[in-house]
Amino acid sequence: MQGSPLWAKGFGLAVATLAVGALAQTPAPQPPPTFRTEANYVRVDVFPTTKGDVPVTDLTQADFEVLEGGVPQNIDQFERVVVRGGIPQDLRREPNSVEEGRQAAQNPRARIVVLFLDINHVSVDGSARIRKPLVDALDRLIGPDDLIAVMTPDMAARDITFARKTTTIDGFLTRYWAWGQRERLNSIDPQEQQYQTCYPGQAPMMCPDGSTVDDRGVADEMIERRKEKTTIDALHDLVAYLRGVREERKAVLAITDGWRLFQPHEQLARKVTCDNPIPQVGVDPRTGRLTGRTPSNGLNGPRPDSCEADRMTLANMDDDSSFRLLLDQANAANTSFYPVDPRGLTVFDESIGKPVTGEPPPGSTTIVPPSVDAARLRARIDSLRTLAEATDGLAIVGSNDLARGLKRVVDDLSSYYLLGYYSNGRLDGRFHPITVRIKRPGVQVRARRGYMAATPAEAATMARAAAGKSTPAAEPAEAAAAHAVDAAIAPLAGYTRDVPLRLQIAAGWKPGDTASAAMWVVGELGTAASVGDSWNDGFDATVTVTTAADATVGSGRIAVPRGGRTFRLAVTASQPLVPGDYVLRVGARAGAAAIPSRETARLVIARAPDATGALFSRRGGATGNKDVPTADLRFRRNEQVRVEIPTSSSDALTARLLDRTGKALAVPVAAALRDDPDGSRWATAQLALAPLAPGDYAIEITAAAGSAGGDRRMIAAFRVVP
Repeated sequence: MQGSPLWAKGFGLAVATLAVGALAQTPAPQPPPTFRTEANYVRVDVFPTTKGDVPVTDLTQADFEVLEGGVPQNIDQFERVVVRGGIPQDLRREPNSVEEGRQAAQNPRARIVVLFLDINHVSVDGSARIRKPLVDALDRLIGPDDLIAVMTPDMAARDITFARKTTTIDGFLTRYWAWGQRERLNSIDPQEQQYQTCYPGQAPMMCPDGSTVDDRGVADEMIERRKEKTTIDALHDLVAYLRGVREERKAVLAITDGWRLFQPHEQLARKVTCDNPIPQVGVDPRTGRLTGRTPSNGLNGPRPDSCEADRMTLANMDDDSSFRLLLDQANAANTSFYPVDPRGLTVFDESIGKPVTGEPPPGSTTIVPPSVDAARLRARIDSLRTLAEATDGLAIVGSNDLARGLKRVVDDLSSYYLLGYYSNGRLDGRFHPITVRIKRPGVQVRARRGYMAATPAEAATMARAAAGKSTPAAEPAEAAAAHAVDAAIAPLAGYTRDVPLRLQIAAGWKPGDTASAAMWVVGELGTAASVGDSWNDGFDATVTVTTAADATVGSGRIAVPRGGRTFRLAVTASQPLVPGDYVLRVGARAGAAAIPSRETARLVIARAPDATGALFSRRGGATGNKDVPTADLRFRRNEQVRVEIPTSSSDALTARLLDRTGKALAVPVAAALRDDPDGSRWATAQLALAPLAPGDYAIEITAAAGSAGGDRRMIAAFRVVP
């Protein structure tokens, strides 16, 4: 977030040395059982309680029943885990590095807790009220090997660091006791100040054409929506990050007043200016450059492009849908939320002295009517309860005894059962629901909702690692092909919703170069991100590549011209890109003041000469009969699709079309090799989609046996839509 307060910037440095976690220890003297790591082995943590959330501590394995997709599973291992907190600070050994902290998190009996301080939705009073109960609870919670981290909405999840001592948290909360920013009288965020300048809340004005324009309330609603979007986006980022940390349960202790979950609002997108005057060349005071637009604060003049673009984006955003998606992603990532409302028992959502910009909105007064305020309060509390209930956590709301509420959280995280079973489900890369039942009457249960199954390729990699092998185990060609098609088609399920920015990434080896791989990125704006003149005028796209240890090894930048929605760029490596795991962070921004679109992706570079990923282009009436790069793998029947996969081979190519089951279809596919000026070589395949019905398909490109010593097959999937 631009314009973060100075204390928040200092906090970003503080949390780089602070992350706390907790170890689950068994009370029995014998060593705990070793949990397996096979691809089809699933671990489930279960929290059984009686009425009043009292933990049940005397259950046996025979009391549990686990079903996956409705099918009973055989419990292979069983353990009751009891965590003993209150360990003196000097007995908590801190990880010596970020990587050591991540490795410590792999212990299935160690608890991982992230303290999320929602500075956008906590008041100064709330942040002061929660300090002591929070520190006391963390002291009781954290065990000798547990890990904790701290995050705020203006941080990237990759910047959190896991540690074990809570002294840094206590010191920070004592020093910055007023970290809450909600309803502060004077905003210190330059973006919020820009909104207030663009939409000062003046009285209605009659335009020359007889229409009336009115910008009252616009700036305040934009600020509220932007804050909520920033927070929910940060939670999405956190859940995605925690999913990559480990499979076992993670807990997020969120300190927040809750959210209104804004939906699209046509009134915010209303006309607020009279007809713009004839543009005159002048100097834009924001950039110092010549411009044909004349920014103005008056109702009968234009606003800066960034304000109007943000207004359209914020007016069309749907945080309710984004919140529902967050619940699904949290369940898939095995992450539970424990939201705490630091206000305690509250009657009103907004204070009488809440600051407003200019005059009150149409039909309103400075003070929100009681019925409206009550509805907003219910919405915030309901959002916290839903977040907890849907992710098997606990919501501490509507209580002035915050210490007692946090004790419930500590008790919940300190005693549970850890089960393990071999799944009989398919390795399809999809979400598999889990249901846990307790046979004893009167016992309620909260447990993991499900898990993301490994793909066949991931399962093969895990099996080879367990066996100490470096080459794939032999399997029937037909089964291998079916698994490859399943793995390629599985990600298409994510194209059912619009996102601000989509990515397609490919990596491979240029002919004659086995020292460093090459990497390419194609990005495409979603509908929501491309609203507004500032995006239409072009935008900048950047990419940063880091290793699993967060060391930067490559970057790239491209300026997209006016009218463009997609980009393709090659990553410039600052050091050799060797086989292994990498993280790509891609951003697109239409201007310094615009809300950027960001996306994070992971990529594994395979050993030479194998490639990873594929790039796509589309051709049709909308592209001017040209091949245009695309990251959206949904195509229409009046288009052509082009697939490009990096290769270092010069062997002859053939290509064929497969349906989603791997069956070959009698539709011709043109295959060819192409050499580019940068020294890269591409295996390409092009297909006209007119003969196809809507559905999922895959293109298989085969390099015939030659210098590489055997046939090599590459598969890329796409979807045809009506």
